[in-house]
Amino acid sequence: MVTDTSGKNIVVVDDDPLFRESLGDNLRDDGYVVADFEGGEPALDYLNRGEPADLVVLDWRMPGMTGLQVLRELRSRDLDMPVIFLTVLGDQVYEEAALNHGAVDFVEKSRSLAIIKRRIALSLSREPLDGQESQAAESGGENTVSHGNLTIDRDIARAYWKGVEVPLTLNEVRIVDILAGRAGKDVRYRELYDQVHGAGFVAGSGEEGHRGNVRTLIKRIRTKFRNVDPAFDAIENYPGFGYRWRDDGAGA
Repeated sequence: MVTDTSGKNIVVVDDDPLFRESLGDNLRDDGYVVADFEGGEPALDYLNRGEPADLVVLDWRMPGMTGLQVLRELRSRDLDMPVIFLTVLGDQVYEEAALNHGAVDFVEKSRSLAIIKRRIALSLSREPLDGQESQAAESGGENTVSHGNLTIDRDIARAYWKGVEVPLTLNEVRIVDILAGRAGKDVRYRELYDQVHGAGFVAGSGEEGHRGNVRTLIKRIRTKFRNVDPAFDAIENYPGFGYRWRDDGAGA
């Protein structure tokens, strides 16, 4: 189960008053304490005063400061609470920019409020490990699965390699879970992409444009695993088809 997040403080920054009100009301109904703002400047003023914020939800395109500028400013001021982007901009360039600057997740606004709230709850459940090996990986929760050196706690969307957390986003955990769950079997580009954006979503140029998105996603996942273990090579290419998780001991 996801950790109880009721009473957590969420700051919502979005210039769409209807969306901001709808999301805020739904979060308050779930027990969250919500402060909402129509732009980055007032939100930053609020946070600079030391007001409580366990998580910040940002839109990308807003008058004045963009969501990415707000995120950069937060980090420059040593405000390190988790940040989620909720935006209509689904292109990978925006997601990469957000994640590269420290956002924990990037969710399209077209997703249902139920899914958005789940992603918020999962992000709030992520406790910092402070360099220690994962207690969850050692103890094994009810919804924890292991594939050799890989352990995934599905309840809180966390992945561990050799007992050390790999800082994957929710989408990246989902991709790793699919690949490792079918170790030794090939998984198509399209299937992997659908896990992130939903079945039938069109990306890039032409019907096969999604392949570039998946390649970038896999590259980012590999990099994160290699930051934990430079010898990591459990994800293999299957040119023209997709990827597979090795089942010959490399992933064990």
